[in-house]
Amino acid sequence: MPVQASNFALNHMACPRLSPIDLVDAARELGMGAIELRNDVKENSIADLDTAKAVAKKAAAAGIEVLSINALYPFNIWNDERAAQAEKLAALCSASSATGLVCCPLVSAEYNAPARERAEGLKAALTGLKPILEKYKLKGFVEVLGFPISSLRLKQDAVDAIRAIGAENIYGLVHDTFHHRGAAEQVMYPQMTGLVHVSGVVDPAISFDDMLDAHRVFVDANDRLDSVDQVRELLATGYKGYISFEPFADELWHLEDPVGAVRESLEFMLRELAD
Repeated sequence: MPVQASNFALNHMACPRLSPIDLVDAARELGMGAIELRNDVKENSIADLDTAKAVAKKAAAAGIEVLSINALYPFNIWNDERAAQAEKLAALCSASSATGLVCCPLVSAEYNAPARERAEGLKAALTGLKPILEKYKLKGFVEVLGFPISSLRLKQDAVDAIRAIGAENIYGLVHDTFHHRGAAEQVMYPQMTGLVHVSGVVDPAISFDDMLDAHRVFVDANDRLDSVDQVRELLATGYKGYISFEPFADELWHLEDPVGAVRESLEFMLRELAD
């Protein structure tokens, strides 16, 4: 089946100046099938139950699925504070009719725990979060971050931890084309992937080890991440979920026509994936 606009989703970071309600309208205008809400887009963050419920109502009327709230951070440093944060976000997910909660690991140059301690901490976090997700009937979307100072860089490590606690029915991976390339990870896990994030890096001067969120723009013909090829491979090997636009560059806050910028990238990806 050919890829269509309805197979794509709109992450709030792609249009951060829109309100959550306006994000639903933008996705519908673009012909997309879903949105991702965020808790880090300033005044447009999803932060209270009333707004979450309003988004759920608006999305249902528009035929738009709410995929997630992004994100629980740093989910792999599990403690009472993180559990309380997870409970609040899970309640917001439920109120907004979101499918799941995106979980991101600690990124810090000061974190130098050995590999075994990291692995045990990851399993403890997944174990601690599991009953909260089950309570609210949510999926946990584990997004490994490919930065050199990330405490969880490889999807292999996430897969091992999820399998070790027998929670494949609760957790899925986020395959982020930026982080996959940044970590130089070769293996993909389409059967365990619950969500795909796409963005592009076009700056020819930046190395993959040095690229940051600020370098993430919309995917176009100059993309150095091979995002289209990554998506093509995932789809060819069994991935059936949404492909969500998630650029991060500061310039996105100043675009006069953010929906038009998304449309241009969407049309490019559709053409490329049709070949």
